[in-house]
Amino acid sequence: MVKFAPLFVPWERRLQTFMVLQWVFSFLALAQICTVVFVGLLFTRFWLVSVLYAAWWYLDRDTPRQGGRPVQALRRCFMWKYMRDYFPVTLVKTAELDPSRNYLAGFHPHGVLAAGAFVNLCTESTGFPSLFPGIRSHLMMLTLWFRVPFFRDYIMSGGLVTSDKESAAHILSRKEGGNLLAIIVGGAQEALNARPGDSTLLLRNRKGFIRLALMHGAALVPIFSFGENELFDQVENSPGSWLRRIQNRLQKIMGISLPLFHGRGVFQYSFGLIPYRQPITTVVGKPIEVQKTLCPSKEEVDKLHQRYVKELCDLFETHKLKYNVPVDQHLEFC
Repeated sequence: MVKFAPLFVPWERRLQTFMVLQWVFSFLALAQICTVVFVGLLFTRFWLVSVLYAAWWYLDRDTPRQGGRPVQALRRCFMWKYMRDYFPVTLVKTAELDPSRNYLAGFHPHGVLAAGAFVNLCTESTGFPSLFPGIRSHLMMLTLWFRVPFFRDYIMSGGLVTSDKESAAHILSRKEGGNLLAIIVGGAQEALNARPGDSTLLLRNRKGFIRLALMHGAALVPIFSFGENELFDQVENSPGSWLRRIQNRLQKIMGISLPLFHGRGVFQYSFGLIPYRQPITTVVGKPIEVQKTLCPSKEEVDKLHQRYVKELCDLFETHKLKYNVPVDQHLEFC
């Protein structure tokens, strides 16, 4: 039975739903629409718009891996507070971050659409600048999306940068410090595990970010976002199932995963692509000191990785009861 929303809903809640709807639309369809518009304009009297943009695009091709082009006015826009309040999203600080240093943060879990990472690190609605004064946040995103006309400029405005070594090196090597580069370590593949009650992280063999931290001497910061996996239901796709095999194959080919998920609708609560109203609490752990090592050995990488995993587990265990995680639930790694 379909459960419909009440006829009379406070205007503020409607705005919250609208902001989340536009965000989901941007994530799922805006890139494709931008591509169609760019190509379509070439066959109209406005063809010069696409030609001029193509020239700009070529001249600006390196920007996504050179720190991007964040637009503070957009990050501070008051409308983001409606998206924050929809869930709501809360950012929790457990330790100070020295603004004279650079940090590499591992963000967990990915969830289906990484809502917590976006709200906390690509907008200022949860107060990141006031909690961590002097620190600028950047979030890595698949390089594929920065090849889409118009869309690339939109995502860069929020502080998103490409997920490659050159991009990380540009930010982490800034001598003035004050930068936090966040990597959603589990990536698109981890999204296939995102469902309510799941606490499985794709981390066991993910060590590239550890090597980056060692090469640049950037302190490692574990971040865990409680509630991230509660936002959507997902079609059963357990490891080894035919659906998971197809999803894994497509992920290897395209670089993006295709989780079959659903949440609620705009005017009913039973089915749709809008996330459920479930609270997200993103807890930023204490930084792990890292000694700069230009050519780290496998042993050094493994040792730091083990320490990072331990600190992440401790962060989860310390805070889980506050955010309705059962006492017998622990992080699992694959």
